[in-house]
Amino acid sequence: MTSTITSERPQPRISKPSRVRQANPVTQSYSDLLKSVRAAGLLERRQGFYITVFATLAVLMAAAWFGFALIGQSWFQLLIAAALGIICTQLSFLAHEAGHRQIFASRRANDWSARILATSVAGVSYSWWEQKHGAHHNHPNVISKDPDIAPGAIVFHPEAAAARQGRLALLTRKQGWLFFPLLFLVGLGLQIDSVRFIFRRAKVTHRWVELPILLARLSILPVLAFSFLPLGMAAAFIGVQLAVFGFYMGASFAPNHKGMPVLPADSRVDFLSRQVLTSRNISGGRFMDILLGGLNRQVEHHLFPDMARPQLHKATALVRQHCEKHGIPFTETTLAASFGIIVRYLNEVGLAAGRHFECPMATVSRRY
Repeated sequence: MTSTITSERPQPRISKPSRVRQANPVTQSYSDLLKSVRAAGLLERRQGFYITVFATLAVLMAAAWFGFALIGQSWFQLLIAAALGIICTQLSFLAHEAGHRQIFASRRANDWSARILATSVAGVSYSWWEQKHGAHHNHPNVISKDPDIAPGAIVFHPEAAAARQGRLALLTRKQGWLFFPLLFLVGLGLQIDSVRFIFRRAKVTHRWVELPILLARLSILPVLAFSFLPLGMAAAFIGVQLAVFGFYMGASFAPNHKGMPVLPADSRVDFLSRQVLTSRNISGGRFMDILLGGLNRQVEHHLFPDMARPQLHKATALVRQHCEKHGIPFTETTLAASFGIIVRYLNEVGLAAGRHFECPMATVSRRY
C-alpha cells in the first residue's frame, strides 16, 4: 500500500470547549491503534539490533583513530575528521533512542547509556537534552512550548518574524537560504548550550557525573589534534569534525517538523492529530532508516516514542491505515523534497519580518 503524500501544511483540528465533555472519536481511536501495535509485537525490545549497531560503530571509531595515527601530518586527516563527525552522529542516534527507552527494558539502563553516549561522544549534556526534547515531544510545533521552534538565528513562525527589526529583519526575510550554512554550526551550538546548562545555578540532574565527562570530551579532541598535527591542520581537523557532525545532526532532525503546521500556544488539539499533523516522514526505505537513525519514521516515533528503530517501518502501515480511516493527512516525502519545502517555508515566514502579524490559527482558536 502506498502512502498519502502531501507537501501542504494541513490545518489541525481544534476542539471546541463544551460544558458536557463529549467523547472524541479520534482520541478514542488512539487507544485502539496502540492495542493493534502492541498485539503485533511492535513494542518489543530489539537489543540484538542495537548491540550490532553499537559494535559496528565502535569498530569504525577505532578504525578512524587508527587511521589518524597512521596518516600522520597530512591534509588527508580531514577525511578522518569527516568520518569522526559521521560516526559521532550515528552514536548520537543511539543516545537518542536510549533516551526514549527504546533499547533496554530497564529505565535506568537506558538513561545511563544515553547519558554516557551523549556526553562522551557528542559532547552534549543528556540532562539538558532530556528536558528540551521532552518538551518538544509533548508540544511539537506549539509556539512558546516547543523549544525547537524558539526564535534564534532562524525563526519558524510569522509572529516571531514580525518582531524582527532593522538589519536582522532583512536577514530574516531571506532566512531560508541561510538554513544550510547555519547547519554547520549546529554541533557547536549544542555543545555551547550544554556547557551553559551544566554550569547554571539551578539544579541539574547528575551534574557531577556529566561535568567531568563533558569537559574531558571537549578537551581531548583539541589536545590530540594540536599534539600531533601542525597548528593550521589541527584547527581545520577540529573545524571539519564539528561542522560535519553539526550538519549531519541538523539535516537529520530538521525534515521531521520544519515546514509542518505551527500551532498557537492556546490551541487545543488531540494527541493523535497533533503528533501526526506536525510530523513528516521521509521515504527511502531501509537505507534511510540507517542514514537518519530511524528519524525518517517521525510520525510513528512521535506516536510511539519507545518503539525500537527496527519496528518503526512495520508500524507505518498500521498508522497510515488508521489516519486514512479518520481523515488525518499522513505526510511523507523524499529527503530532497523536504529540504525544498523547508527553504520555501522559512522564506515565506521571513516575509513577515518587521511587519505586524496576527497568527491565523490563533484567531481561529479564540473563536471558541
